[in-house]
Amino acid sequence: MDFSKGKPEKDKTPNSEFFSLFGKGFILGSADVIPGVSGGTMALILGIYKRLLDAIRSVDSTAIKQLFRLRLSSFFESVHWKFGLILFAGIFSALLFFTRVVPLPVFMYTHPELIYGLFFGLILGSVFLLVKDLPNFSPIVFISIGAGTLAGFWVVTLVPTDTPDHPLFLFFTGSLSITALVLPGISGSFILLILRKYDTILGSIGQLGTAQTIDALFILVPFGFGVVFGLAAFARVLSWLLRKYYLPTLCILIGFMAGSLYILWPFQDREFTESYRSQTVAVNSPIASLAENSSPTDRAPDYLILGDIVNPDAPESEQLVEVITVKNKLVSSKPFLPGFNRNVLKKDDRLTDGLKSVIQGFSMLTAGLGIILLIGFLSRKKFIKPESKE
Repeated sequence: MDFSKGKPEKDKTPNSEFFSLFGKGFILGSADVIPGVSGGTMALILGIYKRLLDAIRSVDSTAIKQLFRLRLSSFFESVHWKFGLILFAGIFSALLFFTRVVPLPVFMYTHPELIYGLFFGLILGSVFLLVKDLPNFSPIVFISIGAGTLAGFWVVTLVPTDTPDHPLFLFFTGSLSITALVLPGISGSFILLILRKYDTILGSIGQLGTAQTIDALFILVPFGFGVVFGLAAFARVLSWLLRKYYLPTLCILIGFMAGSLYILWPFQDREFTESYRSQTVAVNSPIASLAENSSPTDRAPDYLILGDIVNPDAPESEQLVEVITVKNKLVSSKPFLPGFNRNVLKKDDRLTDGLKSVIQGFSMLTAGLGIILLIGFLSRKKFIKPESKE
């Protein structure tokens, strides 16, 4: 799987592979949405890992020069555009599905025990499988895992719960999270969770095509540039580290994931604060209609408030109204271990719905653990076609 030497193979993607490759892209996109399931791991299981690496490597300095010189035929001949276009169409479709049809960013507020329980189980299972597959348990393994665990815990307790939406930080977030696409065992969504940008990015994707499209683009454009930069730079660097120092690098990644489970435990005493942003829009605009039907809640990433008409003396068709966007931002999160006493849990305001929340949290934790172990089982039994050795 070394892609740091030699030239990538030519793109041999036939038209007949469209639906198969699109489906694999959808699976990769689903893995990128769900923290704990690595896109790189799924690419390995689905037999397209080497082709993915070759596609990334094909966009090199020579190809970029051809593009800027408008030598488009040479550019498309050297770049694996067909493979990349079909695969990323599938990935983007999955992202839209899990933000518009099944809105995970919203569920993280409305059903936190259920969603975080699933995430915790997925990552716990990933750590177990990665440790199980280690070739040996030498001192360097224990030291690397220990160092990674301490680093992971330190990062998740150091990173503020309210990270900024500044374009530079969004660029950095995109650069770092996309590396998971080429690193089996670490999830891009997991990185977004650590950097407190999971609901921000997925929520913005879900806003595309709505009245809040412009706001979403202010988030997604710098993030997208970071993704491109990360694929071109960080992915190569990290893959080089895995080639040169495979075992200690992998062990540090395993420890990092284990240490970060602290913030994913489904039962947390979470404290939120509200931030406000005001804008003036036409009284009959789509966003004004959304605000009119929105209701204040701390069980959503954000909500709208319809304010006063700015120019009440103007004709109705020219009237403007104030719309206030209220964002619920997490300011502190401390894990706790719930009991099973129905009367006590009913009064525990740290839980969404008393005993029901506890049952949901542990049930989804078990489900997440089972899913990732099943993926590991399938990959070992080769029920999914192994990667071609062309």
